[in-house]
Amino acid sequence: MFDSLLILIAAAFLLAGFIKGVIGLGLPTVSMGLLAVTMPPAQAIAIVIVPAIVTNIWQTFGGPYLRDIMRRLWPLMAGTVAGIWLNAGLLTGPYAPYGTVILGTLLVIYAILGLSKLHFKVARRNEKWVGGIVGLITGVVSAATGVQVIPSMPYLQAIGMEKDELVQALGVFFTVATVALAFNLTTAGLMTAATALPGAVAMVASFAGMFIGQAVRNRMQPDVFRRWFLIAMILLGLYLAGSAFVKIHG
Repeated sequence: MFDSLLILIAAAFLLAGFIKGVIGLGLPTVSMGLLAVTMPPAQAIAIVIVPAIVTNIWQTFGGPYLRDIMRRLWPLMAGTVAGIWLNAGLLTGPYAPYGTVILGTLLVIYAILGLSKLHFKVARRNEKWVGGIVGLITGVVSAATGVQVIPSMPYLQAIGMEKDELVQALGVFFTVATVALAFNLTTAGLMTAATALPGAVAMVASFAGMFIGQAVRNRMQPDVFRRWFLIAMILLGLYLAGSAFVKIHG
């Protein structure tokens, strides 16, 4: 049973790392979505958190834009940290069973936004107050599901960063958000010695997948891959939300 769980974890993180290597994001989103099929979100995020932090730190220092990113994104990051800390009990409280429903719904929303032709724009003069509000909402969502892509991703795409700067910005933002979430998990007693081996397996698989994804990125069209990835996220999200809803009300 335990061996089969480790195989599942390795496969989930190999795929998630591969996707991150190809398109620059998706490791927590994909791995949480896949693991939530077989375990509660709180248990899944305890496994996801360390590989997510380490891979995002690696991405944070992969470019020359760190100072400008910190100057532009501090309201977003501050709001996210506040939202996560102020809602620390959502993953383990009485409403925790609804976390999988929310996670599935968010995956569908995230994928539909990614597939749509909608392009939001936020003027530079409005970045600070909009970023703070977006961060606070992202923090609440993250505290409940362990995923930080909604509504932070549309916001990051709307402020007009260059491609390489955006990739580095994703690393910076997700590092801060996942460290804040790790604090919640530690306080709630979810990060224990029991998560060490699954976390180590997840770490190795994540980096293996990332390196493979980076190698493949030069040989394929990332836009084509991203389209099919988003379609798969819609299907996974519908399955998660539907199955969890049936369990709750069944």
